[in-house]
Amino acid sequence: MILYDYCRSSAAYRVRIALNLKGLAYEQVAVNLVTGEHREESHIERNAQALVPVLEDNGVQLTQSMAISEYLDEAYPQTSQLLTGSAIERAQQRAFALAIACDIHPVNNLRVLQYLVGEMGVDAEKKMQWYHHWIHTTFKALEMKLENRAAQTDFCCGDQPSIADICLVPQVFNANRFEVDMSLYPLIAAINERCLQIDAFRKAHPDLQPGA
Repeated sequence: MILYDYCRSSAAYRVRIALNLKGLAYEQVAVNLVTGEHREESHIERNAQALVPVLEDNGVQLTQSMAISEYLDEAYPQTSQLLTGSAIERAQQRAFALAIACDIHPVNNLRVLQYLVGEMGVDAEKKMQWYHHWIHTTFKALEMKLENRAAQTDFCCGDQPSIADICLVPQVFNANRFEVDMSLYPLIAAINERCLQIDAFRKAHPDLQPGA
């Protein structure tokens, strides 16, 4: 397996956690989003959207972190599963994960922030206001969802990490990087801390990756 990623990409961070939780060995190739390596022809051939991550497995290149994560469960069912339980429980895990991957990340990722500043003329203060607004909008809902669980489990959707936690941890990393007040979300913060005690999450941290 080869993972083409960028150290601070939330989507790539998710896939690193997923691969680590499943105990799958992989080679990393850094694609620097800041310097524009993702727009070079060599990467466009891997992913026409010019995004990371790209996971190459058995000669096939796969894109989109959520699709990759579910592929790993289906292709390697003998390892720890990222989606578990009944159909309802798996739907709940997906819903939590997608609230982050589809509602926060698309409006707060690097290319959107660069467009706001470079093309729309948004200043640093307004950019930060934009970023915080979309974090708070979804984190408030997720914190409420966690409060209303039938049982207060160690992780988002149970007593073991799932695809929900895989998405949560990178988003909390970004929230901290952009100085979001995480004291407003004690359950999210506590789950994040528990996850970071697990090797699979700790080894996926952006600071420990090639190109960091």
